[in-house]
Amino acid sequence: MPTSFTVVPVEAQGEERDGQPQEEEQEEDERDRSSGDGVARESSPFINSAEMERGNVYEGKNMALFEEEMDSNPMVSSLLNKLANYTNLTQGVVEHEADEDSKRKEVKVPRMGTCIGVYLPCLQNILGVILFLRLTWIVGTAGVLESFIIVFMCCACTMLTAISMSAIATNGVVPAGGSYYMISRSLGPEFGGAVGLCFYLGTTFAGAMYILGTIEILLTYITPSAAIFKAEEVSEETEAMLNNMRVYGTCIIILMAVVVFVGVKYVNKLALVFLACVILSIIAIYAGVIKTAFDPPDFPICLLGNRTLSKRSFDVCAKFTESNNETKTTALWSLFCDSPLLNATCDDYFNLNNVTEIQGIPGIMSGVLSDNLWSAYSEKGSIVEKKDQPSVAGSEETKMSGLPYIFTDIMTYFTMLVGIYFPSVTGIMAGSNRSGDLKDAQKSIPTGTILAIATTSFIYLSCIVLFGACIEGVILRDKFGEAVNGNLVVGTLAWPSPWVIVIGSFFSTCGAGLQSLTGAPRLLQAIARDGIVPFIQVFGHGKANGEPTWALLLTAGICEIGILIASLDSVAPILSMFFLMCYMFVNLACAVQTLLRTPNWRPRFKYYHWTLSFLGMSLCLALMFICSWYYALIAMLITGCIYKYIEYRGAEKEWGDGIRGLSLNAARYALLRVEDGPPHTKNWRPQLLVLLNLDSEQLVKHPRLLSFTSQLKAGKGLTIVGSVLQGIYLDKCTETQKAEENVKALMGVEKTKGFCQIVVSPSFRDGISYLIQSAGLGGMKHNTVLMAWPQSWKQTENRFSWKNFVDTVRETTAAQQALLVAKNIDLFPTNQERFTEGSIDVWWIVHDGGMLMLLPFLLRQHKVWRKCKMRIFTVAQMDDNSIQMKKDLQMFLYHLRLNAEVEVVEMFENDISAFTYEKTLMMEQRSQMLKQMQLSKNEREREAQLIHDRNTASRSTPAVKTSVTAAAPEKVHMTWTKEKFVAEKHKNKDLNVSGFKDIFNMKPEWGNLNQSNVRRMHTAVKLNGVVLNKSQHAHLVLLNMPGPPKNRKGDENYMEFLEVLTEGLDRVLLVRGSGREVITIYS
Repeated sequence: MPTSFTVVPVEAQGEERDGQPQEEEQEEDERDRSSGDGVARESSPFINSAEMERGNVYEGKNMALFEEEMDSNPMVSSLLNKLANYTNLTQGVVEHEADEDSKRKEVKVPRMGTCIGVYLPCLQNILGVILFLRLTWIVGTAGVLESFIIVFMCCACTMLTAISMSAIATNGVVPAGGSYYMISRSLGPEFGGAVGLCFYLGTTFAGAMYILGTIEILLTYITPSAAIFKAEEVSEETEAMLNNMRVYGTCIIILMAVVVFVGVKYVNKLALVFLACVILSIIAIYAGVIKTAFDPPDFPICLLGNRTLSKRSFDVCAKFTESNNETKTTALWSLFCDSPLLNATCDDYFNLNNVTEIQGIPGIMSGVLSDNLWSAYSEKGSIVEKKDQPSVAGSEETKMSGLPYIFTDIMTYFTMLVGIYFPSVTGIMAGSNRSGDLKDAQKSIPTGTILAIATTSFIYLSCIVLFGACIEGVILRDKFGEAVNGNLVVGTLAWPSPWVIVIGSFFSTCGAGLQSLTGAPRLLQAIARDGIVPFIQVFGHGKANGEPTWALLLTAGICEIGILIASLDSVAPILSMFFLMCYMFVNLACAVQTLLRTPNWRPRFKYYHWTLSFLGMSLCLALMFICSWYYALIAMLITGCIYKYIEYRGAEKEWGDGIRGLSLNAARYALLRVEDGPPHTKNWRPQLLVLLNLDSEQLVKHPRLLSFTSQLKAGKGLTIVGSVLQGIYLDKCTETQKAEENVKALMGVEKTKGFCQIVVSPSFRDGISYLIQSAGLGGMKHNTVLMAWPQSWKQTENRFSWKNFVDTVRETTAAQQALLVAKNIDLFPTNQERFTEGSIDVWWIVHDGGMLMLLPFLLRQHKVWRKCKMRIFTVAQMDDNSIQMKKDLQMFLYHLRLNAEVEVVEMFENDISAFTYEKTLMMEQRSQMLKQMQLSKNEREREAQLIHDRNTASRSTPAVKTSVTAAAPEKVHMTWTKEKFVAEKHKNKDLNVSGFKDIFNMKPEWGNLNQSNVRRMHTAVKLNGVVLNKSQHAHLVLLNMPGPPKNRKGDENYMEFLEVLTEGLDRVLLVRGSGREVITIYS
């Protein structure tokens, strides 16, 4: 049967929905601006723009069902549109998800691909000064095999780091900041700031190293005559060279800083020229190697015996020459002899050994590789010698300083060479540092960086073998090319001319120095603008176009420190430490993220594994200590100090970093391992649940309770600060957040380390019960409840406060938890106060598991109570031997390792005083009054005032005064004996029976009192008198807290007993144990 139906457009449905007035819709719209649950949603992590206009959201009625959500949850189409138009921030700006970004202007920059943006910059930064100035020397000193190991270790380190970096870089958008951004967002602001500053220092010192290399090439190989400081003697050459480095280096830093300040575009334009110089130089080296196979260059070396001679001061490599049948001495003769005559007195070694000349570049087919396989380490000042050359040792007393030998300028050993070489493999971050300028950073950074490392590793490893196979060992060990007329050693191998290498290396080191002075200030600017290191925030400012002016000045200043060191070999290990530190944390970041398996860890680069990251991290750490153990410790100390400074200043950044995730995993693991039960007595400490009362403004009523908590805990163990708001959670969620903020702020002020938990409950009583039952997690639950004494429990308008208090006491007992009640909490000391003398008095009436002993010990660990002495009082009954009790107690404290004064107080049973009866009578009358539900508030107030007046009158009666005065001298006796006991018993019996009957006859209503209440009141009054007598001036009194009555009808009487027990004492801590032992004499 065909069905008839009508298609109604959705828009028409919306129009015909109802005829509701427009005003109602507007009101409803205003009311529903927030999301349905009333919770402000977090801004989207994908977009970095201001909130979208509401007008665009509600176009059409297709999504009317979701219109209440539109404010906090944008439509998918809007989100994708924003994401598609997303632009990376300019170099050095804070991450895109920060709030400040909405206020900043986005500057569009031209986008670069993999080759121009990553591969070539990495190639230029990696290939540099060490390759041209030190690699030949490293090969000659360490030998081909050990040099191969050095280079392989360093290249493996950077390759593993690049794999880790690629994984991090492809796990989401990487804005400007490069390596700093990756580390800080993966390991948190503390590690990010510390390692970011280390990377900044490394980049800055790298600039100094490149500048020193530039000056070395200039003054040693291009224009030696340009030196300002000249050496008159050979021994002064090193010092003169260092001074020249300092002067020229300072000038070049100023010049480069001006170039960078004027505009980075000039540096970028020159970058390709500098890179072309590097590539041409390397091609020239390979071309020269090929040429040596069939036509080695002519670079003769002059040897005296097996010692290499510097040819700067002579031309002919011979002792004398034959000319026209006449023998003439050479310039070399004059250097070793006292006159040019043949009968002159000459150096002993010169007389005994012949002068020979060998080729410095024998060529790749010569077989010299076998001679250069092994190391030739030497002490500082040693002569560079050829191993297999015949030599006759001369006199040891010969002075060497003025002779034209080639000496080693520093002591050489394997680990030192690692430190000098490692900077030649740094520069792998050049691509990631430009992440803000890349077209597709997630694709370009891994491809470009790994290709650049593979290329440079091949170049370095092949150069080691080729240098060892083509160049004579003594030339390789000749750092400054003195044996080849002051030529650059690697230049002697190059084709078509050594000047190709000299000029190429000069421009490449200049370019690398400029790149460092360009990149380092931007890195510092990125760190400064993040705001995690407060003292460098000034360096976040710059010119209107974003150029970091102040950061450039600081960078130039730090770079000058490296220039003043002046030695390339001394600066290289310093920057090695900082780079290795940075690489180590990149590997750590990748390993942590991989092991945690966080849902957000989804790198597009798949060729990584946590074992590779861990291996890279271990290799970085090993290389740090291989290079220089003391530099490694200094770098770690600097990083640690920055880390603690950021942590101390409170870097309030939540970047979802791996360390937070690692902490959560570690906490979960530890919680699962902790037994869900009571710990061993030796491990017991009070894990506190602190119950706070809040006023109508959600402020804490008794802040001193948190002060006392921090004094008791001293940052150890678990502390949960809880409070209850009365009402329904949906109505009270805003007040709950406000209360939590206030409590956390106060915890910060009072230095209370712990957790805050606010519970909303229909009744205050139930909320306290929920906290006692459910606070904590697993084995990390509280075992002790700390609360303030309800001072206003007697006020009739607050008639339920005492019921809540008594029920809390019962519940802690039922939950087998200890209870601490601080009376007069507002009189307790703050954390800034210091007691210079006085005592903490413990009244040990009944055994509660040792809580009374343990608490004073814990309090005295804090500065407030440290100088207070501990006194322990215990009460002896009639049949107790007080002397033996004192000895036993002293021995017990000795075994507990507690220092305290001990006193035993004896209390005998005397008759109940009139004051006690009067107190009990008032208590029962007040209890009866509270039970009369029909009394009006005014009547209750008058009744309360009447009781107060009666109380005052009873205290002032002469009979009571006489009674108390008469009893006072007889309250305390030091020792009981049997005779004294019998005499005292008869004395009381004879003297007090008649008096008691007289008093009883005076107040007939006393006969109707509950005798149980009378006895309890008697104990309270009696004990209070003894405590006042001994501890009235104590800074704190700890007292056993009696339990509430089993019959709930007498709860209000229980409060009166406690009030009488503690009357007249300033600071009291009532302690009720949990029923288990918390202190032990065993180790």
